[in-house]
Amino acid sequence: MLADLAKPVVRWGVTHGLPRAALRVAARRGDLQARLFVEGGSTPTLGLTGLFDEVRALGPLSRGAFSYLTASHAAVRQVLGSNDFRSGIMPAAGIWGRLTEWSSVDFLHPMAPPSLLVTEPPDHTRYRKLVTRVFTVRAVENLRARTEEIAHELLSAISPVGPVDLVATYCGLLPVTVIAEVLGVPPSQRERVLTLGAAAAPSLDMGLPWRQFRRVDAALAAFDRWLSEHLSYLRAHPGDNLLSQLVAAREDGVGLTDLELRATAGLVLAAGFETTVNLLGNGIALLHSSPAARAVLRAEPALWPNAVEEILRVDPPVLLTGRMAARDTTVAGVPVPAGALVTTILAGANHDPEVFSEPAVFDVRRANARDHISFSAGRHYCLGAALARMEGEVGLRVLFDRYPDLRLTPGATHRNTRILRGYERLPAVLKG
Repeated sequence: MLADLAKPVVRWGVTHGLPRAALRVAARRGDLQARLFVEGGSTPTLGLTGLFDEVRALGPLSRGAFSYLTASHAAVRQVLGSNDFRSGIMPAAGIWGRLTEWSSVDFLHPMAPPSLLVTEPPDHTRYRKLVTRVFTVRAVENLRARTEEIAHELLSAISPVGPVDLVATYCGLLPVTVIAEVLGVPPSQRERVLTLGAAAAPSLDMGLPWRQFRRVDAALAAFDRWLSEHLSYLRAHPGDNLLSQLVAAREDGVGLTDLELRATAGLVLAAGFETTVNLLGNGIALLHSSPAARAVLRAEPALWPNAVEEILRVDPPVLLTGRMAARDTTVAGVPVPAGALVTTILAGANHDPEVFSEPAVFDVRRANARDHISFSAGRHYCLGAALARMEGEVGLRVLFDRYPDLRLTPGATHRNTRILRGYERLPAVLKG
């Protein structure tokens, strides 16, 4: 009983409490990675571009107090695409590792194996192959008409009288409805999935305060229980959906274990709407602030796909990701020893002036907007990139076609997550 009470405290201390304290001390001393951690919790991504410039001024790869750090487009792409690096963090040694193992949990965590986010070949290859087919460009295009129907249905359900929160009534509901239909989640359970997904989103962050850590743990445990129940139902009542296919899928005669199935299905489900919620909210805010961009899109609607790429470049849904060197290697001419961590700032790479002229300018005509790295790169390139692009294009185009003069009102708030970047509330008055 005492151990059950102590384990969460120890796990929080090892994975969040002590790193949080160390990062805050380092930030006061001027360490750029630590400053990114501290300032990123309360500053929108567009307010961090000066910090990205400071990181870039130290060179394509610099050494911080806790890891190497890069905001260089070329260096970020090299690290993410190199076999010299792996995702996830190797288990710690000594007392630190023993405490981590002793305090581990029995529910799924997106930053623990067998999650696709932190596995490597051959397991990663096997998991990914089983789910790739539903996210092909052709499969996504087959969803376009249905996505447009859902967008219109959601907007028709919103009262045009008075302010509305577009995150709650539109940005959140559009992608969760699409991915729920793809995965066979019944309508009665979609609100629960959306709530659990939003509550679990900070699980990607490091340095959570105690109360938030406990809320995230509770959400992850509840999501794992729900997922187990849903997969059991689909085993007994298979349908024409991805999760039913995953339950039955075999690669060379071998299927996913129950743990692998829950991890893969859970990540696909959560990732299928969490980042797209941010893409839609960030896109609405950027377009609202740029009447010129809206005028261009009204005159040339064929530019909508490029506008989505520019939104992804300027204000991406994911701030950064990390890799560990699997062996001694070199990045941008800088030696990196085996076991070293490299923090790749995706948003910083998207604002690299060596690749994007006037990177702070939001330009829906930008010829190389698609060169952003918002979906990562290499073998961990986002599985749902095609789906997110399509939902972003359809969701934003339908909204601004129906309400070209919508007006955002005071009260917008950003999520306090450091990795996933977007709006928690986006009040607006819808005007045709």
